[in-house]
Order: sequence, then structure tokens, then C-alpha cells
Amino acid sequence: MIRRLRHRLAPHSHDTADRVDAALESSARGMRALWVSLAVLGTTALAQAVVVALSGSVALLGDTVHNAADALTAVPLGIAFVLGRRAATRRFTYGYGRAEDLAGVVIVLTIAASAGFAAWAAVGRLLDPHPVRHLPVVAVAALIGFAGNEWVARHRIRVGRAIGSAALVADGLHARTDAFTSLAVLVGAGGSALGWQLADPLVGLAITVAILVVPRDAAREVFRRVMDAVEPELVDRAEQALRDVAGVRDVGELRLRWIGHRLRGEVAVVVDGEVTVRRAHAIAVEAEHALLHAVPKLTAALVHADPAPLPGEADPHGRLAHHVTV
Repeated sequence: MIRRLRHRLAPHSHDTADRVDAALESSARGMRALWVSLAVLGTTALAQAVVVALSGSVALLGDTVHNAADALTAVPLGIAFVLGRRAATRRFTYGYGRAEDLAGVVIVLTIAASAGFAAWAAVGRLLDPHPVRHLPVVAVAALIGFAGNEWVARHRIRVGRAIGSAALVADGLHARTDAFTSLAVLVGAGGSALGWQLADPLVGLAITVAILVVPRDAAREVFRRVMDAVEPELVDRAEQALRDVAGVRDVGELRLRWIGHRLRGEVAVVVDGEVTVRRAHAIAVEAEHALLHAVPKLTAALVHADPAPLPGEADPHGRLAHHVTV
């Protein structure tokens, strides 16, 4: 009751233009997060590349390549965010938000490619060992890599969760793994300092294995988005909100799907079969209104009103049965 009273007193709007503005603002936040991350990781990778050239450390090389690849993942995500701002067309009737999911696929492939390169460099050094030079500088570069990646990880994950972007969150998790792999370079430097030449390439291989853990988790998240998966708790939340709407007797089929970092919904609600068309429409509008407040990131919902069946009455959707594919 208090929530409804506050809702009626507080100024707000659900006009289409306002929903578009909110989507644009979330995309703008995503873009800012990307460019800041690109600057931080680009600077980190550049500093590490200088140390790689001086020291010849393949462990640091693997970390540097991965940091550079992580910075460059801002490019496909940036393109996706820009595309997501475009208005829907007669061909792309839902807009271009799914470009984020494609960007997520590119990111996963980029991570896998950088891991492959790091493994190739590490195996080459195992077959042809060389001492690592300037070990204190290598250690400092490893700490720089850790600090840069951890900052970027926190920033991307925070913004990604705020705007509902699975691709940005996946990219943040990727950066977090990079932070810990940077620390592994310290282990290689320590082993080299003790005279164990194989420590550096072995750590390089360990970094490769750690890098490969990220595509598994990130690929799972991106796969779920591509397959239109949503969190079950969002469905529960939507159903509860609909059942609280005056005039809604029951909730039928409910579907939610992510389009980029925004949600859209489709639902059938059961209403009294004796009400007027205008009243049924008003209930449907109130149901959509309730959904927009209950489900985060939801921008629109198509609500269909079904009449409550009478005893012995035939299913009003029976004429559609032969169109249903099993």
C-alpha cells in the first residue's frame, strides 16, 4: 500500500521516449566504461611491453598480450553499444540490441586466441630456455598489471551489472582473471632469481591455463543470452507483480528476453470475460505498468488479456491449435 501511494505521488513516466532515453543513458555509461578501461589497460600493456623487450620474460609477455587483447575488446563492445542506440526498423523490428551478444562471442574468441599465443611463446621458451634479465623491473611490471586489471575489472563489472550488460560483465570477469595472472608473473620472477630458468616459461603456461578458465564462464553467460535465457527470479517477480494487479485473475504464458542490456516481455493475463473491451485494455495497461516497476531493465511488455473460461466453454484459442509446432 505504501509503495503504491509513493508511486502515485512521485513524478514519473513510462512514455516510449523516456524509455528510449533510459536505454541511451545506459549505453552511454557502457561506452564511458569501455573507453576508461581501454585507456587504463592500454597504458598498462604498453608499460609491460617495454619491460618484456628489456627482460625477455615470456610469462610477462603472456600477461602483456592478454592485457592488450583485453583492452582491444572495447572495440567490438563499443560498436555494439553504438548499434544499440539505433532505432528499430522494418527489418530489425526489435532494434539492434542483440549486437551486444555478438560482441560477447567476439570477446570470448579473443580471449581464447590470446591464450593460444601465450601458450605458444611459453612452449617455445621451454624448448629453448633463456635467462630473464632485469628481474626487479619484471616484478614491478607484474604489480602494475595486477593493479590495472583489478581496477578495470571492478569498474566493468559494476557498470555492466548496473546497465544489465552480460558482455560487459564477462569482460570485467576476464580482466579480474588477468589481475591474478599478473601476480603469477611474480612467482616466475622469484624462481628465475633463484636460478631456475624454467620458472618463467612454466608460469607462462600456468597463465595460459588460467586465461582459458575465463572463456568457459564467459561463454556460458553469452550462450545463455543468445538462447534468450533469463534469471528465473525475474520470472517469479513478474508473475507476482501481475497477480497483484486488480482485475487479473490468473497469469498465463509469460516470456522475458534480453535484447542487449534491456528486457522485453510478453504475457497473457486472465480477466473477467464479462468486462468491456475498454476495461480489459485498462487492466492490461495496468499490468504492463506493474511489470515496468517490478522487473529491472524492462523497457516494454506486450500484455494480452484472455477471458476467464466459462464451464463447458470451448478453448477460445482452439482455432490456433493446428499452427502449434511440437
